[in-house]
Amino acid sequence: MANLSNPLIVQSDKSVLLEVDNPLYADARDSLARFAELVKSPEYVHTYRISPLSLWNAAAMGMTPNEVIAALEEFAKYPIPGNISREIIDYMSRYGQLSLYKDGLDLLLLCENEDLAEEIWANSKITQYLIDRVDDVTFRVDESQRGFIKHALIEIGHPVEDIAGYVEGEHLPFEIRTMTLEGKAWKLRAYQDDSVATFYAGGGERGGSGVVVLPCGAGKTMVGIGAMHKLQTSTLILCPNVIAVRQWIHELLDKTTLRPEEIGEYTGDAKEVRPVTVATYQILTWRKSRDGEFEHFKIFQARNWGLLIYDEVHLLPAPVFRATAAIQATRRLGLTATLVREDGKEEDVFSLIGPKRFDMPWKLLEDQGWIATAICYEIRLDLPDNMRRQYAIAEDRKKYRIAAENPDKIEIINKILAHHKDDNVLVIGMYLDQLGLIANDVGAPLITGKTSNEERERLYDAFREGEEKILIVSKVANFAIDLPDANVAIQVSGTFGSRQEEAQRLGRILRPKTDGSFARFYSLVTKDTRDMDFAAKRQLFLTEQGYQYVIASADENIWEKPPESFFT
Repeated sequence: MANLSNPLIVQSDKSVLLEVDNPLYADARDSLARFAELVKSPEYVHTYRISPLSLWNAAAMGMTPNEVIAALEEFAKYPIPGNISREIIDYMSRYGQLSLYKDGLDLLLLCENEDLAEEIWANSKITQYLIDRVDDVTFRVDESQRGFIKHALIEIGHPVEDIAGYVEGEHLPFEIRTMTLEGKAWKLRAYQDDSVATFYAGGGERGGSGVVVLPCGAGKTMVGIGAMHKLQTSTLILCPNVIAVRQWIHELLDKTTLRPEEIGEYTGDAKEVRPVTVATYQILTWRKSRDGEFEHFKIFQARNWGLLIYDEVHLLPAPVFRATAAIQATRRLGLTATLVREDGKEEDVFSLIGPKRFDMPWKLLEDQGWIATAICYEIRLDLPDNMRRQYAIAEDRKKYRIAAENPDKIEIINKILAHHKDDNVLVIGMYLDQLGLIANDVGAPLITGKTSNEERERLYDAFREGEEKILIVSKVANFAIDLPDANVAIQVSGTFGSRQEEAQRLGRILRPKTDGSFARFYSLVTKDTRDMDFAAKRQLFLTEQGYQYVIASADENIWEKPPESFFT
């Protein structure tokens, strides 16, 4: 039956249209986020897509097909096309049709029915990982190929539930402190406890692998520490950069009873393998030549690890995926603010790290006061007249850089900085020439990939202590940088249409503020150019999380208006 006051239109191609101005928009958006992916988000109608992977993640988190269908029916204007209900049931029922389990020393693949077993037996890409056929619905699997067969099966549309269990790893007893080293009371927050419990699953084989999705600033590191404490085992932690490695080490020493000699740094600067070892993705993927071996992969066998933690798992390099495929008997925890990968390899995360186990909407954490209330602005500038011809005749890929480096952005930056003279501001961009000009113009230090780790840490410390109020930062500041007092970010250029980058950059200013003030995220965009096109793509993830951009032209001085006025 039609209900024209509802905000959703569910279409037979598995796309879902959501009206933004509808009173039920927020409720429908939060419901959709559990089992659908946001595709585009212009002003008035947002488009979602129901995909096999989004449904399998929903199934892994405990949703049933009936619950998904009921959620669509609750908000739909028109009756749901019959094929949609059928496909939701079919796809979600596939999760659990195949399972890997141990029988003595044998690793077995069990099929729900003989037809499925015949499909697998007829596929040479799958049978290369099988030893033999045990009976009509069971195959014996080469244990060293546990990850590879899961990856091959999901590529043909059949996710595997892996309940084959794990090695226990070296025992590593430690406790979580109730007081930090500075004497502050501390404990896991309720949602952090819940995410640890969901991952741990009582220590049984149905837990122990998967991804926890939490916003930047919500304490993903604490979730990792909680998982380590549950398991009490040697742990290898993989991070995106050296600064992140050292932040992990600091938090482990500050929040647990682990001793310094039990924690090792494995980076370009140090090669320590200890009961807890924290390494970078970069060092693992280093090799002497393009065709050379990944010499540092030996770290995966250096100890009897009981847990692998992948920080910012959405950044996991392809070679580390391949290494992970070979160590599926070790528990694996992925931590991320977004499962979106720019290379489209979300299925690799699902099959090799594990399905999404826990997800917490950003706006819910904001409402509870765990992350700062943020307002996002898109400020649109004209391209200067003397650059229009250059832009018009440029190759498509170069058009974005020309528009992104619009020199008029510097004037707007100075106006925003003048308004926020008492705030702690990050100016973030992609192009080093542009950032250099901005740093010189505003008289603030610049941090890039060429800045030494020691100098980065010195500048970050100066920012934390209030000695520096403005930092100009390149992509190196996208990930795992703890700057709790940053409350304003100005984005001048980004990695084309990267949704994950937008999430990470907003995350730099989301730590809750002691005075309860708003965090402000400004994106400076050259209108009617590729800069604006890519900005729309980058904003998809934040729109999905409930953030909306206030759109303004450069001459509106939008930064002078109180943020409260946009919430009325």
